[in-house]
Amino acid sequence: MKVSTLEYELGGVTFVGELARPDTQSGPRPGILVMHEGNGITEHAKRRARELAERGYVALAADMFGGGNVAPSLAEGRPRMMALRSDLDLLRGRVNAGLTALKAQPGVDTKRLGAIGFCFGGLCVLDLARTGADVAGVASFHGIFTPPGNLPEPRIRARVAVYHGWEDALVPPEQVVALGRELSGAGCDWQIHCFGGAVHGFTHARPPEEGIPFNALADKRSWQAAEGFLAECFA
Repeated sequence: MKVSTLEYELGGVTFVGELARPDTQSGPRPGILVMHEGNGITEHAKRRARELAERGYVALAADMFGGGNVAPSLAEGRPRMMALRSDLDLLRGRVNAGLTALKAQPGVDTKRLGAIGFCFGGLCVLDLARTGADVAGVASFHGIFTPPGNLPEPRIRARVAVYHGWEDALVPPEQVVALGRELSGAGCDWQIHCFGGAVHGFTHARPPEEGIPFNALADKRSWQAAEGFLAECFA
């Protein structure tokens, strides 16, 4: 696996992502965009990109906030996250800037693209799918489901996979049902996996003061399911 820093720009802002690719490539490989959580492009997002590279993908851990900056905690990153959530055109512009940067990399098969995201990043990839983006599939881990108000109706072409903690206080069961109805209405191929005992942010360990317990079993099951989902998307 080869890892390098990748800078790209949008609207005068420089974004600092991390690109991971297989050590050897016999030809173009599918590209996967990895969207980070609410405190920025942390080691967690970069690790996921590296794991995807080990599976043969070219993966970009994208930077949504600029400068590669990471807030010390989710609480301190929240203002930047909410600023993007209040400006959905800017949010989608930054997601697409990352996707464009990924497509421009040597060895990426631009006809085989996907995206995964965690928490805030899960919201980002769902919104990417809702715009009708030409990606094969998106996978959201403990994401926010609320659809944006400025799209008249979703035009989803991608396959959609969602990995959700059933005890997620930010996304109660009625929102899970609502998302299923939305995706059915959009006519896409979708799946939602719910994990008992898992809460919002279940995929990795965090500082105790954040009060978000890691659920190793749900993390393992969701990642294995996502690997199968991505393999199916690019079969």
